[in-house]
Amino acid sequence: MSKTSGDDKTHKPRAWLERLTAFIVREPQNQEQLIEIVRDAEDRDVLSAEMLGMIERILHVSQMQVREVMISKSQMITVNQLISLDAIFAIAMQSGHSRFPVYDTDEKEIIGILLAKDLLKYYLHQNNKPFNIADIIRPATFVPQSKRLDILLSEFRVNRNHIAIVLDEYGHVAGLITIEDVLEQIVGDIEDEHDIDEEDGHIKKLDDGSYIIKACTPIQEFNKHFKTTLNDEEFDTLGGVIIQAFGHLPKRGESAKILNFRFKVLQCDNRRIYLLEMKAPKTAKLDP
Repeated sequence: MSKTSGDDKTHKPRAWLERLTAFIVREPQNQEQLIEIVRDAEDRDVLSAEMLGMIERILHVSQMQVREVMISKSQMITVNQLISLDAIFAIAMQSGHSRFPVYDTDEKEIIGILLAKDLLKYYLHQNNKPFNIADIIRPATFVPQSKRLDILLSEFRVNRNHIAIVLDEYGHVAGLITIEDVLEQIVGDIEDEHDIDEEDGHIKKLDDGSYIIKACTPIQEFNKHFKTTLNDEEFDTLGGVIIQAFGHLPKRGESAKILNFRFKVLQCDNRRIYLLEMKAPKTAKLDP
């Protein structure tokens, strides 16, 4: 009896400790429970708010598809395989991009990807050789709209590729996606050719007369800058007006017309708009 009683005393603390450990560890059974655990860790200062946000975005990426973040076909900057060398340089300089899908002569099929660095190498070593874009383009990678972002990111890493052409269910070009587009879903916006420096404020004028505008621009500031009369009673920022005009939270590349201005979404996520491109009619004089 005494030996059994002693064993019980030995086992009870161990069993209690095992139950307590299981309670603390709380092995998650689904993604919702996992998010609850990491949020609790952030509350107890085990994780920083930035790390918590990144973990949540990583989990979100595993549920997203290419179609949700791709650049639509209408927004792609492409070149034709018959284009001249001077014309390509002009497009590269104006767009600021480093990779360009190349169409065949009929503008129906993507035959490859042109890298700006390959174009520069060719220019430096051409030796008066007739230009043929086929000599420098690289093979294009094609992915379906339905591919998961986490799988695509893994493929980008393994293949050391940075861009893919997106195809719809009929095998037609629907758009393109870059490794930056995927990474931004995890780490947040990565600075690119559209970004505005802090010293530029909320509004930046481009050489072609268009504007890059932060969605957080106060409506009063926008009205003062462009001498417009957007209503600021319902919304405080330009982003609110844009969402109202769309009637939904727009995706990257979507456009809307407000006060005769054409706004295009450049940067956004599944919660808010960050950056807009605005173009005005050629007859309009916007500078104050």
